[in-house]
Amino acid sequence: MQRVPRILTIAGSDSGGGAGIQADLKTITALGGFGMSAVTALTAQNTLGVWGIFEVSPEFVGAQIDAVAQDIGIDAAKTGMLANRAIVETVADRVRQHAIRPLVVDPVMVAKSGHPLMAPDAGAALRELLLPLATVVTPNLSEAQELCGMPVRTVSEMAEAARRIRQLGPEWVLVKGGHLSGEPVDVLSDGTDCREVRRPRVQTGNTHGTGCTYAAAIATGLGAGMSVPEAVEWARDAVQAALEGALSLGRGAGPLDHAAMWPCRLRRSADGA
Repeated sequence: MQRVPRILTIAGSDSGGGAGIQADLKTITALGGFGMSAVTALTAQNTLGVWGIFEVSPEFVGAQIDAVAQDIGIDAAKTGMLANRAIVETVADRVRQHAIRPLVVDPVMVAKSGHPLMAPDAGAALRELLLPLATVVTPNLSEAQELCGMPVRTVSEMAEAARRIRQLGPEWVLVKGGHLSGEPVDVLSDGTDCREVRRPRVQTGNTHGTGCTYAAAIATGLGAGMSVPEAVEWARDAVQAALEGALSLGRGAGPLDHAAMWPCRLRRSADGA
């Protein structure tokens, strides 16, 4: 019997389909995992922006996680939009209760359109409660700056930010440098080893959901048994393929083509190895 990695995404819904739960489930499926979800918020969203947010009760977020963990099981999980402190507290509680590992924390604070997706007190809760439980945390430049309290504008500053964020408790920190000028570079650090992950820049404005896709791909790799560096490199290849096939949909920043990640799909043997 073939074994498929069971990957849980704990995040917000994007009605436009390009980011959030929708991007995560497309990514997990395209890469050969089995995707499950705990929805933290509903957003009225498209390529132009976020037009409304309806937050799910913390109790129901917890119930969704319980339902999945107690029956299907979880080989890895990732978090995305966690709108308020109570939701962060609930997620951290369930991660501990169900011993959910590996855990990828994507500290989603602001949508690509600039709309805030996290209350101020939720950011503090994420630092205090969730980062110490994380296998990998994946901030972009602005999120890294918020987490470490220093400007993050260069590769050397990314490395220092990763070192500081590592002191908050996660095992690994991946600072994403897609917003830098020139060739995009990400910095991955476990506090001792620091490596750069580089790919050629894809000339497209259709990048909606890139961060969600990257984190979900990393979680899928970890759920399949990869090491963190292996999962990050593999996930970055998948994101590169999705960016190269990015779709011109809508009047704003269009989505990635998650189907283009298929060549990176996990290979399964008949015995599940």
